Amino acid sequence: MNTDLLRTFITLTKVKKFTVAAEQLFLTQATVTNRIAELENEVGKKLFVRMVRGVELTEEGKVFADYAQRILALEEAAINAVGSASKYKDGLRIGAVNAVYESKLYPLIKSFVAAYPDISVKISVGHTLDLLQMLQDNVADVVFSYVPLKKAGYVCKEFDKDRLVLVCSSALTQYKGGIKKAELADLNYLMCNFALADVGVYIRSLFPPRHTFGFEIDNSTKLLDYIKDGLGYSFVPESLVKGLIDGGTLTAVPLTDFSAPTVKSYCIYRDNKAGLVANFLNS
Repeated sequence: MNTDLLRTFITLTKVKKFTVAAEQLFLTQATVTNRIAELENEVGKKLFVRMVRGVELTEEGKVFADYAQRILALEEAAINAVGSASKYKDGLRIGAVNAVYESKLYPLIKSFVAAYPDISVKISVGHTLDLLQMLQDNVADVVFSYVPLKKAGYVCKEFDKDRLVLVCSSALTQYKGGIKKAELADLNYLMCNFALADVGVYIRSLFPPRHTFGFEIDNSTKLLDYIKDGLGYSFVPESLVKGLIDGGTLTAVPLTDFSAPTVKSYCIYRDNKAGLVANFLNS
């Protein structure tokens, strides 16, 4: 499948207008239109619904978009691998969820890069499910995730444990003495579903059924700016905010009649990268 067609398709899914896609790709609008028509003909399905203000993906288009992204990522990985082969002895492609990267991985990566200059390193920071898919698509060699992967050909080990803490700006003092579970529903709670599975379910269970959060964000480190500015409260991994708590920027709110769970992260890698990953973890 022609990857130029796929890049055109992915660009159009993002900008939703043929004219804007053409500008971003430095093509004529007619070329973009022809490429999409050629791709739809090859797939045998309509991928977009044409509307007055632009285009929207069809249901078939939504399914195809996931595969198109993965094909392009795999192509890029292959090109990078070939390009690095003559210069580097090996390569390590690391994927990590944001909170783990920010709180745990930087020192390891820094030490590894210094100790193994003949090994190329590529880092991707993203969401758990995307990272696990990258691992299985051979676009990543090792992933640090909040969700384990139990599958033949892969090693899955517990990487770290972290306590969740409810934090807010030190300027907010209403719950300085502690908070009860029943009082959570009245908080300006800043929802960040940084951890899937049991931890994410538990956090939502602390609130009434079908509770509507007035603020949601999918990146834990971006969340910190809003907490520091006093917009509300949120549960976050303690290691991510320990420095801010010790420095007095944030306050950890005591939980009086309930407790927060421990969040586990996992190191997941391919069997054939076991030696390289061991060097990384021990660097």
